[in-house]
Amino acid sequence: MSILDVRGLVKKYPAFTLGPVDFSLEPGKITGFIGRNGAGKTTTLKSMLGFVHPDAGDVGFFGLGFKDHEAAIKSRIGFVSGGVNYYSQKKIKTIAAVTAGFYPNWDKGAYAGFMDRFRLDPEKTPAQLSEGMKVKFSLCLALSHKAELLVLDEPTSGLDPVSRDELLDVFLDLKASGVTILFSTHITSDLDKCADRILYIRSGRLLADSTIEGFLDEYRLVAAGPEGFAPQQEKALAGLRRTRDGASSLFRQSDAETLGLSGDRPSLESAMVHLEKEFES
Repeated sequence: MSILDVRGLVKKYPAFTLGPVDFSLEPGKITGFIGRNGAGKTTTLKSMLGFVHPDAGDVGFFGLGFKDHEAAIKSRIGFVSGGVNYYSQKKIKTIAAVTAGFYPNWDKGAYAGFMDRFRLDPEKTPAQLSEGMKVKFSLCLALSHKAELLVLDEPTSGLDPVSRDELLDVFLDLKASGVTILFSTHITSDLDKCADRILYIRSGRLLADSTIEGFLDEYRLVAAGPEGFAPQQEKALAGLRRTRDGASSLFRQSDAETLGLSGDRPSLESAMVHLEKEFES
Protein backbone atom coordinates (compact mmCIF):
# COMPACT_ATOMS: atom_id res chain seq x y z
CA MET A 1 0.00 0.00 0.00
CA SER A 2 1.23 3.48 -0.86
CA ILE A 3 1.62 5.96 1.96
CA LEU A 4 0.48 8.79 -0.31
CA ASP A 5 -1.32 8.85 -3.66
CA VAL A 6 -1.79 12.09 -5.59
CA ARG A 7 -3.86 11.92 -8.75
CA GLY A 8 -4.68 14.76 -11.12
CA LEU A 9 -3.90 17.50 -8.60
CA VAL A 10 -4.54 20.97 -10.05
CA LYS A 11 -4.35 24.41 -8.44
CA LYS A 12 -4.85 27.54 -10.56
CA TYR A 13 -3.70 31.06 -9.78
CA PRO A 14 -3.87 34.07 -12.12
CA ALA A 15 -0.18 33.82 -13.02
CA PHE A 16 0.54 30.15 -12.30
CA THR A 17 -1.07 26.74 -12.76
CA LEU A 18 -0.03 23.62 -10.93
CA GLY A 19 -0.63 20.29 -12.55
CA PRO A 20 -2.11 18.02 -13.23
CA VAL A 21 0.31 16.29 -10.84
CA ASP A 22 0.40 12.53 -10.21
CA PHE A 23 2.71 10.61 -7.90
CA SER A 24 2.80 8.16 -5.00
CA LEU A 25 5.16 7.49 -2.09
CA GLU A 26 6.57 4.16 -1.02
CA PRO A 27 6.59 3.46 2.72
CA GLY A 28 9.89 3.82 4.54
CA LYS A 29 11.57 5.86 1.79
CA ILE A 30 12.89 9.40 1.50
CA THR A 31 11.63 11.16 -1.62
CA GLY A 32 13.23 14.45 -2.60
CA PHE A 33 10.97 17.03 -4.19
CA ILE A 34 13.13 19.36 -6.30
CA GLY A 35 12.63 22.34 -8.57
CA ARG A 36 13.64 25.96 -8.73
CA ASN A 37 11.89 28.58 -6.60
CA GLY A 38 8.37 29.14 -7.91
CA ALA A 39 8.17 25.79 -9.72
CA GLY A 40 5.25 24.58 -7.61
CA LYS A 41 6.77 22.60 -4.73
CA THR A 42 5.08 24.48 -1.89
CA THR A 43 1.81 24.77 -3.82
CA THR A 44 1.78 20.99 -4.28
CA LEU A 45 2.40 20.30 -0.61
CA LYS A 46 -0.15 22.84 0.60
CA SER A 47 -2.75 21.59 -1.88
CA MET A 48 -2.40 17.96 -0.91
CA LEU A 49 -2.56 18.81 2.82
CA GLY A 50 -5.59 21.06 2.50
CA PHE A 51 -3.81 24.30 3.43
CA VAL A 52 -5.06 25.64 0.11
CA HIS A 53 -8.01 24.20 -1.79
CA PRO A 54 -7.05 22.50 -5.08
CA ASP A 55 -9.21 23.01 -8.13
CA ALA A 56 -9.12 19.35 -9.12
CA GLY A 57 -7.63 16.01 -8.17
CA ASP A 58 -7.74 13.35 -5.49
CA VAL A 59 -5.34 12.81 -2.62
CA GLY A 60 -5.16 9.74 -0.42
CA PHE A 61 -3.01 8.91 2.61
CA PHE A 62 -2.62 5.41 4.07
CA GLY A 63 -5.36 4.16 1.77
CA LEU A 64 -7.81 6.80 3.01
CA GLY A 65 -9.27 9.67 0.99
CA PHE A 66 -8.14 13.01 2.38
CA LYS A 67 -11.50 14.75 1.85
CA ASP A 68 -13.39 12.23 4.01
CA HIS A 69 -10.72 11.44 6.60
CA GLU A 70 -8.78 14.69 7.03
CA ALA A 71 -8.61 14.67 10.84
CA ALA A 72 -7.57 11.03 11.09
CA ILE A 73 -4.94 11.47 8.38
CA LYS A 74 -3.43 14.62 9.88
CA SER A 75 -3.00 12.83 13.20
CA ARG A 76 -0.59 10.48 11.40
CA ILE A 77 1.34 13.18 9.52
CA GLY A 78 4.03 15.63 10.60
CA PHE A 79 4.49 18.82 8.58
CA VAL A 80 7.69 20.85 8.93
CA SER A 81 8.49 24.02 7.01
CA GLY A 82 11.64 26.08 6.99
CA GLY A 83 11.18 29.52 8.49
CA VAL A 84 8.35 28.45 10.82
CA ASN A 85 7.66 31.15 13.41
CA TYR A 86 6.15 30.23 16.75
CA TYR A 87 5.24 32.69 19.46
CA SER A 88 8.73 34.05 19.78
CA GLN A 89 8.60 34.90 23.50
CA LYS A 90 6.73 31.82 24.72
CA LYS A 91 8.78 29.07 26.29
CA ILE A 92 9.22 25.88 24.28
CA LYS A 93 7.55 23.82 27.00
CA THR A 94 4.43 26.01 26.77
CA ILE A 95 4.24 25.65 22.96
CA ALA A 96 4.65 21.89 23.28
CA ALA A 97 1.91 21.64 25.90
CA VAL A 98 -0.53 23.50 23.64
CA THR A 99 0.44 21.35 20.64
CA ALA A 100 -0.01 18.12 22.61
CA GLY A 101 -3.65 19.02 23.21
CA PHE A 102 -4.39 18.62 19.50
CA TYR A 103 -3.14 15.02 19.34
CA PRO A 104 -4.81 12.22 21.33
CA ASN A 105 -1.83 9.94 20.60
CA TRP A 106 0.78 12.42 21.89
CA ASP A 107 3.67 10.48 23.47
CA LYS A 108 5.30 12.33 26.38
CA GLY A 109 8.16 9.84 26.43
CA ALA A 110 8.87 10.31 22.73
CA TYR A 111 8.75 14.08 23.14
CA ALA A 112 11.23 13.98 26.01
CA GLY A 113 13.48 11.67 24.00
CA PHE A 114 13.57 13.95 20.96
CA MET A 115 14.10 17.03 23.12
CA ASP A 116 17.11 15.31 24.62
CA ARG A 117 18.40 14.06 21.28
CA PHE A 118 18.13 17.50 19.70
CA ARG A 119 19.63 19.13 22.82
CA LEU A 120 16.68 21.51 23.16
CA ASP A 121 16.16 23.43 26.40
CA PRO A 122 12.43 23.56 27.25
CA GLU A 123 12.96 26.79 29.18
CA LYS A 124 14.14 28.66 26.09
CA THR A 125 11.92 30.61 23.72
CA PRO A 126 11.95 30.37 19.89
CA ALA A 127 13.58 33.80 19.81
CA GLN A 128 16.57 32.26 21.58
CA LEU A 129 16.98 29.41 19.08
CA SER A 130 19.11 29.31 15.95
CA GLU A 131 17.34 28.58 12.66
CA GLY A 132 18.61 25.00 12.76
CA MET A 133 17.31 24.48 16.29
CA LYS A 134 13.91 25.90 15.30
CA VAL A 135 13.65 23.25 12.60
CA LYS A 136 14.66 20.56 15.11
CA PHE A 137 11.95 21.80 17.48
CA SER A 138 9.43 21.54 14.63
CA LEU A 139 10.58 17.97 14.03
CA CYS A 140 10.31 17.23 17.72
CA LEU A 141 6.67 18.32 17.75
CA ALA A 142 5.91 16.45 14.53
CA LEU A 143 7.43 13.20 15.73
CA SER A 144 6.00 13.23 19.24
CA HIS A 145 2.57 12.20 18.02
CA LYS A 146 4.08 9.19 16.23
CA ALA A 147 3.91 10.61 12.72
CA GLU A 148 4.23 7.90 10.07
CA LEU A 149 4.81 10.42 7.27
CA LEU A 150 6.88 13.59 7.44
CA VAL A 151 6.23 16.29 4.84
CA LEU A 152 9.16 18.72 4.89
CA ASP A 153 8.88 21.97 2.94
CA GLU A 154 12.47 23.20 2.47
CA PRO A 155 13.41 22.67 6.13
CA THR A 156 17.13 23.20 5.45
CA SER A 157 16.68 26.49 3.58
CA GLY A 158 18.92 29.15 5.09
CA LEU A 159 20.85 26.75 7.30
CA ASP A 160 24.62 26.52 7.33
CA PRO A 161 26.21 23.36 5.83
CA VAL A 162 26.94 21.76 9.21
CA SER A 163 23.39 22.26 10.48
CA ARG A 164 21.99 20.91 7.22
CA ASP A 165 24.15 17.81 7.47
CA GLU A 166 23.05 17.20 11.06
CA LEU A 167 19.41 17.34 10.00
CA LEU A 168 20.05 14.93 7.13
CA ASP A 169 21.49 12.48 9.66
CA VAL A 170 18.24 12.79 11.61
CA PHE A 171 16.23 12.08 8.45
CA LEU A 172 18.28 8.95 7.76
CA ASP A 173 17.69 7.72 11.32
CA LEU A 174 13.96 8.34 10.94
CA LYS A 175 13.94 6.41 7.68
CA ALA A 176 15.68 3.50 9.44
CA SER A 177 12.86 3.49 12.01
CA GLY A 178 10.24 3.21 9.25
CA VAL A 179 9.15 6.84 8.85
CA THR A 180 8.36 7.94 5.29
CA ILE A 181 9.66 11.37 4.27
CA LEU A 182 8.75 13.74 1.45
CA PHE A 183 11.51 16.32 1.41
CA SER A 184 11.08 19.49 -0.63
CA THR A 185 14.29 21.39 -1.40
CA HIS A 186 16.18 23.34 -4.04
CA ILE A 187 19.50 22.27 -2.46
CA THR A 188 20.15 19.17 -4.53
CA SER A 189 23.32 18.21 -2.66
CA ASP A 190 21.16 17.42 0.38
CA LEU A 191 19.37 14.74 -1.62
CA ASP A 192 22.63 13.12 -2.75
CA LYS A 193 23.09 12.06 0.86
CA CYS A 194 19.65 10.89 1.90
CA ALA A 195 17.05 10.53 -0.88
CA ASP A 196 15.93 7.24 -2.43
CA ARG A 197 13.83 8.89 -5.13
CA ILE A 198 13.15 12.31 -6.59
CA LEU A 199 10.18 14.20 -7.89
CA TYR A 200 11.32 17.00 -10.19
CA ILE A 201 8.78 19.74 -10.85
CA ARG A 202 9.20 22.45 -13.46
CA SER A 203 6.69 25.23 -14.11
CA GLY A 204 3.91 23.33 -12.34
CA ARG A 205 4.44 19.98 -14.07
CA LEU A 206 6.37 16.92 -12.97
CA LEU A 207 9.36 16.34 -15.21
CA ALA A 208 10.63 13.25 -13.41
CA ASP A 209 9.51 10.66 -10.86
CA SER A 210 12.42 8.27 -10.48
CA THR A 211 15.34 7.07 -8.45
CA ILE A 212 18.19 9.57 -8.54
CA GLU A 213 20.38 7.04 -10.34
CA GLY A 214 17.69 6.26 -12.88
CA PHE A 215 17.09 9.92 -13.61
CA LEU A 216 20.78 10.75 -14.04
CA ASP A 217 21.41 7.66 -16.18
CA GLU A 218 19.14 9.18 -18.83
CA TYR A 219 21.60 12.03 -19.52
CA ARG A 220 25.19 12.71 -20.51
CA LEU A 221 27.08 15.96 -19.93
CA VAL A 222 29.24 16.97 -22.89
CA ALA A 223 31.77 19.82 -23.00
CA ALA A 224 32.29 22.06 -26.03
CA GLY A 225 35.00 24.59 -26.78
CA PRO A 226 34.47 28.13 -28.09
CA GLU A 227 33.36 26.72 -31.44
CA GLY A 228 30.26 25.18 -29.81
CA PHE A 229 28.29 22.28 -31.25
CA ALA A 230 27.45 21.37 -34.83
CA PRO A 231 23.91 22.24 -36.06
CA GLN A 232 22.78 18.62 -35.90
CA GLN A 233 24.05 18.35 -32.34
CA GLU A 234 22.37 21.60 -31.30
CA LYS A 235 18.99 20.20 -32.29
CA ALA A 236 19.39 17.45 -29.68
CA LEU A 237 20.48 19.67 -26.80
CA ALA A 238 18.61 19.08 -23.56
CA GLY A 239 20.20 22.17 -22.05
CA LEU A 240 23.17 24.44 -22.67
CA ARG A 241 25.24 26.22 -20.05
CA ARG A 242 28.05 28.68 -20.62
CA THR A 243 31.41 27.89 -19.04
CA ARG A 244 34.65 29.81 -18.76
CA ASP A 245 36.14 27.99 -21.75
CA GLY A 246 33.06 27.51 -23.89
CA ALA A 247 29.91 25.61 -23.00
CA SER A 248 28.62 22.39 -21.54
CA SER A 249 25.50 20.66 -22.72
CA LEU A 250 23.14 18.01 -21.52
CA PHE A 251 22.08 15.34 -24.01
CA ARG A 252 19.82 12.38 -23.49
CA GLN A 253 22.00 9.31 -23.45
CA SER A 254 20.34 7.86 -26.56
CA ASP A 255 20.95 11.11 -28.50
CA ALA A 256 24.56 11.29 -27.37
CA GLU A 257 25.17 7.74 -28.58
CA THR A 258 23.48 8.43 -31.94
CA LEU A 259 25.60 11.56 -32.47
CA GLY A 260 28.81 9.83 -31.39
CA LEU A 261 29.30 12.15 -28.41
CA SER A 262 31.04 11.02 -25.25
CA GLY A 263 30.31 12.54 -21.88
CA ASP A 264 29.88 11.84 -18.19
CA ARG A 265 26.77 11.23 -16.15
CA PRO A 266 25.87 14.60 -14.61
CA SER A 267 25.37 15.39 -10.95
CA LEU A 268 21.82 16.09 -9.85
CA GLU A 269 22.57 19.81 -9.55
CA SER A 270 24.21 19.98 -12.96
CA ALA A 271 21.34 18.14 -14.63
CA MET A 272 18.79 20.45 -13.06
CA VAL A 273 20.69 23.63 -14.03
CA HIS A 274 21.07 22.51 -17.65
CA LEU A 275 17.44 21.43 -17.94
CA GLU A 276 16.22 24.74 -16.52
CA LYS A 277 18.43 26.61 -19.02
CA GLU A 278 16.82 24.63 -21.84
CA PHE A 279 13.38 25.47 -20.50
CA GLU A 280 14.16 29.20 -20.53
CA SER A 281 15.51 29.22 -24.09
